[in-house]
Amino acid sequence: MSNLSKLEFMTLDISGNNYLSWVLDAEIHLDAKGLGDTIKEGNEASSKDKAKAIIFLRRHLDEGLKSKYLTLKDQFQLWTGLKERHDHVKATVLPRARHEWMHLRLQDYKTISEYNSVVYRIISQLKLCEEPMNDEDMLEKTLFTFHASYGVTAAIP
Repeated sequence: MSNLSKLEFMTLDISGNNYLSWVLDAEIHLDAKGLGDTIKEGNEASSKDKAKAIIFLRRHLDEGLKSKYLTLKDQFQLWTGLKERHDHVKATVLPRARHEWMHLRLQDYKTISEYNSVVYRIISQLKLCEEPMNDEDMLEKTLFTFHASYGVTAAIP
């Protein structure tokens, strides 16, 4: 448990449920450490930087995943192996997020805060699946989910 306090972000779960956010966190942290190129094909990073990158990646893996990829000593092979194993998550997250967005209604929530939390969660999932959303989409969704009895008839230009 003390090892968790040393982590910059959550470990990649063996189920891969947090893969999309894990990849984003890993890329950002590797870039911040000057190791972002080490996970790109054809990289010419030093052996020291490659070692730092694989140590960093392994530290952010579930124990089961560490065991599976124990014999890999190349950070790029580890990165691509994880991608092959978990990248399919997009195929399940995207349809679910689209469905939730389509059926999202303000009146289904007790507070605006609850509604906003769900909106931002869904939008984050859509963005992670490379389906962009912007403020106009959010505003339009909110305005058009009001019940007709509220008299909201605003149109987005």
